Amino acid sequence: MKQTNRSIPRPLVRANQWFIVISVIATWLSGQEWLLALPLGAGLLGLFFGFNPIMHLAKFFLKKHPSEYVPEDAEQQQFNQIIAVVCLSVGLISYLAHWMVVAYIFTAMVALAAFVAILGFCIGCFIRYQWQQYRYKKASDH
Repeated sequence: MKQTNRSIPRPLVRANQWFIVISVIATWLSGQEWLLALPLGAGLLGLFFGFNPIMHLAKFFLKKHPSEYVPEDAEQQQFNQIIAVVCLSVGLISYLAHWMVVAYIFTAMVALAAFVAILGFCIGCFIRYQWQQYRYKKASDH
């Protein structure tokens, strides 16, 4: 397992999480599924190019130097972003295909996960930890 010191200030992570939650709720209330493309696009840019425009914009509102905030592990955030991108993608595609039950399930999952993370419990972190434990146990059994 590789070690990393890369981190992201918590307020930037929270801004991204709030953007996901608000985008999903706005989609539900307005019926405008294209709103899901906004956090999806931001997430894809973050994953493929290391540039999340939501976090970049949020940096301008930091009152302290980024290193003075509680750090969030960048690798963990990448893992969480993959989950969010998958859920947002399935949600958007489902809306476009008029598969409303699937659309609501996947958008609810991503919004709920983001909101619960804002409250302090990271579902993606729990999933990643369990996956790492499984891989470690499987590797040590050989």
